[in-house]
Amino acid sequence: MHIPDGFLSILVAALFWILSILIVIIAIRNVSREQDESKLPIMGILAASIFAGQMLNFAVAGGTSGHLLGATIATIIVGPWAAVLVMTCVVAIQALIFQDGGLLAMGANIFNMAVIAVSVTTLIYSFFTKISRGNRWGHLTGATVAAWLSIEVASLAAGLQLALSGTSPANIAIPAMAVIHAIIGVGEALITLGAITFILSTRPDLMTSQNGVRFRSRFWIVGLLLAFILVVLSPLVSTHPDGLEWVAEQQGFINLARPVSFRLIPDYILPGVDNTTLATILAGLAGTLIIISVFLILNRIHPKTGK
Repeated sequence: MHIPDGFLSILVAALFWILSILIVIIAIRNVSREQDESKLPIMGILAASIFAGQMLNFAVAGGTSGHLLGATIATIIVGPWAAVLVMTCVVAIQALIFQDGGLLAMGANIFNMAVIAVSVTTLIYSFFTKISRGNRWGHLTGATVAAWLSIEVASLAAGLQLALSGTSPANIAIPAMAVIHAIIGVGEALITLGAITFILSTRPDLMTSQNGVRFRSRFWIVGLLLAFILVVLSPLVSTHPDGLEWVAEQQGFINLARPVSFRLIPDYILPGVDNTTLATILAGLAGTLIIISVFLILNRIHPKTGK
């Protein structure tokens, strides 16, 4: 769902840059007010794991593929405002370092994958946990439904952005994005269900409190190990085009995608490494370390609360 440059008009791209910047600023202020010194490090581990998970494309029907978005998992663990920042960091690193998604389109990508996906999760998950009075079935059902809807609604937003840009008519772009991402969303829902089931079985406190939760050293080790395993598995993923690319090919606007003006680690292949498998793994490790470093630096400069 990473929109490349060329698919959106300058006006639409600028509009969503403005909206995303405003919401990210609000998110930063809200996270800062929480004064939870443990949150930034866990946000870093979470962002790194989501980044690594997004490298694992799974094949779906029709010769296309999907991958984890992760907004639902992030929202459940660290809360909506922190989740917006987690997803924003992932999307930004993907665009700036790996040229996955355009720079002009980054505002729209952040809006779709961070703002919309997190908002949908917050509404749906809160609804199910409230009517279930915090029972296990409410957490699992809410997470599953929210994960599927987060993909579906974000894809509808992307289709609308394409239509507003004149790239593809609304009656074509929106239904096409909705249909293929309804299938991709099933994968998102199943992965999220598995992740939340695991968390409920091992760290149920993460589901009941988003402030003041203690994260022991074992948590960091498990998080980093998970990210490492996902990165190592990344060369085994499906090579089929993702949902947006598939729609662009089917509807004939794939050639509108503009090449980026600079290339650092394009297509998640580390330059200078002849072995493609090794180059992919090293690229994933580099991205993981960059994301963790960003949050560690933020944690360093973040004002600490008094003892």
